[in-house]
Amino acid sequence: MARTIKNPKKAKRKNKGSKKGDGASTSSSVPTIQPRVWQPGVDELEEGEELQCDPSAYNSLHAFHIGWPCLSFDIVRDSLGSDRKDFPHTVYFVAGTQAEKASWNSIGVFKVSNISGKRRELVPKKSSEDDPDMDGESSDSDDSEDEEEGGSGAPVLQLRKVAHHGCVNRIRAMGQNPHICASWADSGHVQVWDFTSHLNALAESETEGIQGSSVFNQAPLVNFRGHKDEGYAIDWSPVVVGRLATGDCKNCIHLWEPTSDSTWNVDPTPFIGHSASVEDLQWSPTEPHAFVSCSVDGTITIWDIRIGKSPAASFKAHDADVNVISWNRQASCMLASGSDDGTFSIHDFRLLKDGNTVVAHFKYHKYPVTSIEWSPHEASTLAVSSSDNQLT
Repeated sequence: MARTIKNPKKAKRKNKGSKKGDGASTSSSVPTIQPRVWQPGVDELEEGEELQCDPSAYNSLHAFHIGWPCLSFDIVRDSLGSDRKDFPHTVYFVAGTQAEKASWNSIGVFKVSNISGKRRELVPKKSSEDDPDMDGESSDSDDSEDEEEGGSGAPVLQLRKVAHHGCVNRIRAMGQNPHICASWADSGHVQVWDFTSHLNALAESETEGIQGSSVFNQAPLVNFRGHKDEGYAIDWSPVVVGRLATGDCKNCIHLWEPTSDSTWNVDPTPFIGHSASVEDLQWSPTEPHAFVSCSVDGTITIWDIRIGKSPAASFKAHDADVNVISWNRQASCMLASGSDDGTFSIHDFRLLKDGNTVVAHFKYHKYPVTSIEWSPHEASTLAVSSSDNQLT
């Protein structure tokens, strides 16, 4: 990240006072400040400063303004290929808003197409300066690899909005049937939606630019009110189609079993094993009856729905709140967890009997870890985001 100093208020006043076609240049009155690299945990952001990204650090980077902020989003699986690498890309996803008033919220169903970018090696090749045996032709070919790939023109964002009463704490699309999505509301309701018509409309539409000024009023398939408080923990089983688990801030977890493609039976008796808020949960990528949850109480708990509503196992994972967890789908014995103290750990379930599951513990981030996820393609690679303005 490059660090540059700006004063947004002064800039706004200057822009307002200038007129198109003025002959006098104002560039000499604005001092040129050389950007410098921002060091997380070392440099403090002073008043009037803001972080700006260095585009050369990214293979692909595009931004859109969609209105209200969104606390949660999820990629919607499509039929375009699971590990596609060639630009231009197309992606579908869902996100829920955090609007000022409850009635202003919505769930957005998005399509972004014509995404351009660069294809580069993870480890750059040596330049001709580093290797005297390298000739000029190979150097030219390396440069060409960094050229932008993809279609002509800018990426296109298309959006269809569905009304949602209250802020959306978290939203998840079902892997097997991606048109089915579940949302956690700050009102304490969990709702399941069928977005088939919206995804079909986006898939059939050409690149017409951003839409979404109108909001569709659609009834959810299910509106569960059995939780005693709002929550954030929610996950679809990747093994059993339609099986869902939801956890709330009162330490309760409810199990959803599908009775058809559009109906669910939610067990009114919760799973209780944590002493504080359930922050996240994950179903096993291989076992149909097992899931794990994490909590503000600092623990990670393992559940088997066949043996009742008590934990199968539980262990202390962090010295602070455990905010997020991710179960590795390539190596199913591995679980990653992120904490409020900025640390994250890798756990090996095969070590449960030894009393300590931690095989790696990282203290890089300086503020709470807010998201963590294993790569779906590389068993040893994961992404971590934090309140320290970093994605690592």
